[in-house]
Amino acid sequence: MQLLVSPRDLEEARRSLAADIVDVKRPSEGSLGCNFPWVVRSIKELSDKPVSAAIGDFRFLPGGASMAAYGAACAGADYIKVGLMFSGSARARELVEAVVRAVKEEYPEKKVVIASYSDYKRLRTISPFAMSPIAADAGADIAMVDTGKKDGRSTFEFMTEEDLVKFCTMNRERGLFTALAGSLCFDDIPALKRIDPDIIGVRGMVCGGDRNTGIQEHLVKKLVRMVH
Repeated sequence: MQLLVSPRDLEEARRSLAADIVDVKRPSEGSLGCNFPWVVRSIKELSDKPVSAAIGDFRFLPGGASMAAYGAACAGADYIKVGLMFSGSARARELVEAVVRAVKEEYPEKKVVIASYSDYKRLRTISPFAMSPIAADAGADIAMVDTGKKDGRSTFEFMTEEDLVKFCTMNRERGLFTALAGSLCFDDIPALKRIDPDIIGVRGMVCGGDRNTGIQEHLVKKLVRMVH
């Protein structure tokens, strides 16, 4: 299980280097808020750690999502992550295929992450279980669950441990890796180890509980010890 930590700027990235993956996002722009290309580039130059870039919680905008994905890949991101903030399997397929093509045609080595939301029922968006086969068929690499509405409620409030095991198993059977995120806390680590996703993603946990404050290096290191 790898640890992904999501800084919003270069200084926070420096505090996050104990993690396995440094994930660049802009929390003020949403769950998977997109940051600036120059921020992605500067963090990529900081170390040899893999860098992930969120490109946004997208409505059904395949052209915009594919262009953003291509831009993130050009800026140096090793993982390009998009959230599906809409419903409908046919529409999801169109957007996911566009994002995968935008990245993979020029950068086949880069990883595409397709995220849906554990709180999909209240958001009225596509469920993780409907997203998984679409991501696999389109040639994405990782299927992710996050919370779409950041109000302090955890993924574990919307999906049970059994649900998340099922999601991981579905992905594994389709050749996808699994990432889990969504207001996780230190007390969730034993359950996460039982579920055994490939990646867990955090921000608020290593900010002391409030994702809008700064990442604290000692909390990143504490989490690394617990995860590994």
